[in-house]
Amino acid sequence: MKQKLLVQSVITLALLLVSSFLFAQQRSITGTVVDETGSPLAGATVKVKGTTVATTTDESGAYTLEVPATALALEATFIGYALKEVPIAGARVDIQLQPNSDQDLDEVVVVGYGTARKKDLTGAMVTIAEKNFNKGIMTSPDQLIQGKTPGVMVINNTGQPGGSVTVRIRGNSSIRASNNPLFVLDGVPMSGNSPLPEGRGGFSSDRGNPLTYLNPSDITSMDILKDASATAIYGSRGANGVVIISTKKGTPGEPKVSIGASAGVSGMREYPQVLSAARFREALNYYTPSEVANADFGGNEDAFRAITRQAVTQNYYGDVTGGTENGKYRLSGGYLNQNGVITGSHLKKYTGNLTGNFRFLENKRLGLDLALFLTQLDTRYAPINAMVGSEGNVISQALQWNPTLAIRDAQGNPTFVSPTVRNPLTSIDAFKDLATTNTMVVNVSPYYKITDDLEYRMIYSAMRQTGSRQGMYRAGLIDPALVQDEQAFLSGNSETNLQLTHTLSYNKQINDDWNVNALIGYEYLSYDYRTNVSFGGGFDFLGLDYFDYLQYSPVARREIGSYRSPTNELQSFFARGGVNYLNRYLLTATVRRDGSTKFGENNRYAMFPSLALAWNVAEEEFLKSSDLFSQLKVRLGWGRTGNQEFPSGASLPRYVFDNQSTNQTNFGNPDLRWETSTTINAGIDFAILNNRLYGSVDFFSKKTTDALFEQTLAQPAPAGRIWVNLDGEIENRGVEVALTGTLVRNDTWNWDLTGNVTFLKNSVSGLVGYYETGALRGQGFSGVLGQRMVNGQPLNVWYLAQYEGIDPQTGMSMYRGLDGSISSANDPAQNKFYANSPNPTTLLGISTNVNYKKISLAANMNGAMGHYLFNNTAATVLGVSNLSTRNIGSNFFDTSVQESTSNSSAPSTRYLEKGDYLKLANLTLSYNVGNLGKTLKNVNVSLTGQNLFIITKYTGFDPEVNTDGATNGIPSLGIEYLPYPPSRNFLLGVNFAL
Repeated sequence: MKQKLLVQSVITLALLLVSSFLFAQQRSITGTVVDETGSPLAGATVKVKGTTVATTTDESGAYTLEVPATALALEATFIGYALKEVPIAGARVDIQLQPNSDQDLDEVVVVGYGTARKKDLTGAMVTIAEKNFNKGIMTSPDQLIQGKTPGVMVINNTGQPGGSVTVRIRGNSSIRASNNPLFVLDGVPMSGNSPLPEGRGGFSSDRGNPLTYLNPSDITSMDILKDASATAIYGSRGANGVVIISTKKGTPGEPKVSIGASAGVSGMREYPQVLSAARFREALNYYTPSEVANADFGGNEDAFRAITRQAVTQNYYGDVTGGTENGKYRLSGGYLNQNGVITGSHLKKYTGNLTGNFRFLENKRLGLDLALFLTQLDTRYAPINAMVGSEGNVISQALQWNPTLAIRDAQGNPTFVSPTVRNPLTSIDAFKDLATTNTMVVNVSPYYKITDDLEYRMIYSAMRQTGSRQGMYRAGLIDPALVQDEQAFLSGNSETNLQLTHTLSYNKQINDDWNVNALIGYEYLSYDYRTNVSFGGGFDFLGLDYFDYLQYSPVARREIGSYRSPTNELQSFFARGGVNYLNRYLLTATVRRDGSTKFGENNRYAMFPSLALAWNVAEEEFLKSSDLFSQLKVRLGWGRTGNQEFPSGASLPRYVFDNQSTNQTNFGNPDLRWETSTTINAGIDFAILNNRLYGSVDFFSKKTTDALFEQTLAQPAPAGRIWVNLDGEIENRGVEVALTGTLVRNDTWNWDLTGNVTFLKNSVSGLVGYYETGALRGQGFSGVLGQRMVNGQPLNVWYLAQYEGIDPQTGMSMYRGLDGSISSANDPAQNKFYANSPNPTTLLGISTNVNYKKISLAANMNGAMGHYLFNNTAATVLGVSNLSTRNIGSNFFDTSVQESTSNSSAPSTRYLEKGDYLKLANLTLSYNVGNLGKTLKNVNVSLTGQNLFIITKYTGFDPEVNTDGATNGIPSLGIEYLPYPPSRNFLLGVNFAL
């Protein structure tokens, strides 16, 4: 035994001596990694070839690496650039990377609950790196990828700073449940809820973007998973696609500071087409000559210009990174002050982010990743509400303002007309709408590498969001008779989300032929949402904000309310396995079993499997001898995902408490099942001419069954509603094409052009009956719905009267009858037809980058075609029936058509317009100044223009719009009604490192 112990001691001592010798023989290599223009690449990976010794570059592109004495070469990689091998020829090695087709097959990308080599991917997935993000005033991550990849539609619903955004991956697929994709932040799935409380009455109806709390400057890449073979690992959360957001991490080395600052101005891209004072007088003389004396006040006013402004934006950002290979950190902070183009509206955003990556023990197998995100949003909203009645909001009030009437009186105060004809400046003064939301996200992820190939990781995450809103309404400014009936409210939301995830991953290159990877995991998610509101009316104005003393209101005018969501928990077990044989034949299989408290006790758990195959044809001998293809991969995938994005407690009996009484509003359904989507995807990835031309083509078919729906109980059952699974099927089919070409590449010039196009088709079949939504609003449109879910039609198909022009005899609108007749006597409410779809059939994106020495120009365009929008603003706000007291739209003053001023508007195809558009969304010109002295490094100056021009025949504010017209929870699409207008932005920025 002693002899054995002595032998072990000698061996151990010998190993220590050898290790010490080798360590002593290490040498330090320094250098920089730059792109094709000479600009530093922050976060690039530099590795000693054939080893695991690696580091990443700092903000100035610099790196320091301790390499073994035997090391011969370094390898440098960066997302979007080709791997480059450089021999070690001294103590300094500078590396310049060239743009790649995104075909660097050894590049590691983020997938669900881990990473994978590009060469091992079998699903439809796109990675968008920071260098390809949209530039300009960006308040949320989804705006960064608009137009950047096929199959993804991003609509800015409103121009309100921090306003809501609609994101769809491969179209809509659900009637009642959410169609939003799942956003995952560094491995943590987000709930998708906005912490902003709702307003009341004429206050802003926009709920904001739930992702605004993230600072786009903290994001390094976004990975979009589109087909079920890629998203099935997320089970019931992945039915509508998944967007994985990866944030920046620390880089080893001495502390490095980088700073960015920008300032700009925003204004209206174009003003609404209403009559000028001169044209208004012409219209009065033409339509209502007998009323000219009472309607012409002799002035010349543009009310819309009076409520808008040239709005200034400031944005500041900074971070510091440093540490060692075994202990890296990054601390960042940001401040955004964005004023809206509508007077009085603004967004102030404060963000902080701290990340740390640590490795422990002598063998460095124990690690800990930490992240903390802190955000506060302070917002003031303009009184722009889509749910208003005849009183309108500031948009309609400005549009309808008589242009011959001064908007301010001789004393400079807003001109008072009447309580029903509101001055938009008065409305801005009458509503005070303030909101503060706070978000904190904490991620703690310890891991242990059991072997070089086997790793255990735990993720614990807590997300806490709170929102408070303060609103007051100066009713006396609108109607002097209500001077003692001023109103105010306080409301608050809070949400606490918890996640606990355990994973065990295995990745092994068994031999030259076989590579295997596997993952098993368990996850628990919990969501707790609460809200409350207090209201008081009957105030007498004392010069103070009423929401600061609600107790002063009469007891009879007070209201209180509070709500807590029922239990919302998700428990999941999941597994994924993949093999790669000869780098040619790939197989990936995934399965996830989800259990949710939202479903009935008889169907609480469901299984979501997927299977995908891929063939790297370019690795076959018959193609290797050819120089044509540098990549050719054929992919085929099948998978099933679920959808549980509907209210918690929906399968249970639910009651509403009201003034010491309870009423049952929802009846339980223990058999409620998961809404399920099954997807087939076939794709080809290719690169030719030494990666000068590369792209992909994907075909997909997605079928959704057991659609979740809340319906009213049929009589004679008790009054109330119940959640059920509908018969029928919703199908989305499409083809996605992405193509990038390098047009010029030499020592001084580099020019690449990228285009993507998606062709979509959506249809519904097998439904029993139909379901209506699409609330159209305004004078004469009370209770009007314009869309249906019905068999043989796309989702949200328009269901409207067929407009056939103006009757030359009566001046009234003519409509087609169900019997085929055309007459002004046909009642539009009784003669409706299916008329086109709000779902685009074609999505388009075009991007280009031109680099000449230190000068760069980047442009991004996006568009959509094949869909129709309902111009609800024109329908109920701008018609000739406004005359003689209110203004009308320029298009309605048509002397060739004898339209009567008594012709009332109706929900018809007259206001259904093609929504086709192509927009220059971003244009950025930048100059890399380089180092200034010994302090300022990598100075870069840029000028960005956003929303510069648009090609469209749509006559509304902007075809990129989606006013909420949801009815009974059924979402709508394609309605424009009095939106916060979009703006054109110009931004001057500077970035540098210290």
